[in-house]
Amino acid sequence: MFPTINPTTTKHWAALASHADQMQEVHLKDLFTSDPKRFDTYNFTFRDIFFDFSKNIINEETCRLLFGFARECKLEDARKAMFAGEQINQTEQRSVLHVALRNFTAKPYYVNGKNVMEDIDKVREQMKACCTKIHSGEWTGYSGKKIKYIINIGIGGSDLGPVMVTEALKPFWVPGIQTYFVSNIDASHITEVLKKVQAEETLFLIASKT
Repeated sequence: MFPTINPTTTKHWAALASHADQMQEVHLKDLFTSDPKRFDTYNFTFRDIFFDFSKNIINEETCRLLFGFARECKLEDARKAMFAGEQINQTEQRSVLHVALRNFTAKPYYVNGKNVMEDIDKVREQMKACCTKIHSGEWTGYSGKKIKYIINIGIGGSDLGPVMVTEALKPFWVPGIQTYFVSNIDASHITEVLKKVQAEETLFLIASKT
């Protein structure tokens, strides 16, 4: 069962608010001076990702309160509910499938008794086939020319997400293809982008999570 706890009503919320006021007077250099092994205490590695939070204004009391806050809000129960495929999206009464979309193992992910990984793997193959056709030039514009420009049209997360992943994967861009992002309902945005492309070499993506 997904817990529905208002975090502002917990005792740890008030304690953290008081603690935050106290930490306003603390300087980072003093934290390192008082604890020469601070870096060793406040870092860890998960697989190939290194986390260093020693340079945050935190101490043992901060961590104690935060972990207590997480327990009081039943964060672990919420995490288990998400991984179990429960309908934790109360607005739409459906499961949240972020973990399934990030699952690249053979492990199944069940929602209402159905392994959704079968559908996810199918769509991944469709995406791969689409990208391969665009990269190779098999997918052409209306005049038969290779796609050279891709314009993503989306607002909010439908813009920020694609922009972020595109920038993150910049070292792997295929030469000869330029991407643009239109996120403003004002026509001036797309008008300026259209000045940079040729229609017969452009692919438009309409992005919407709903």
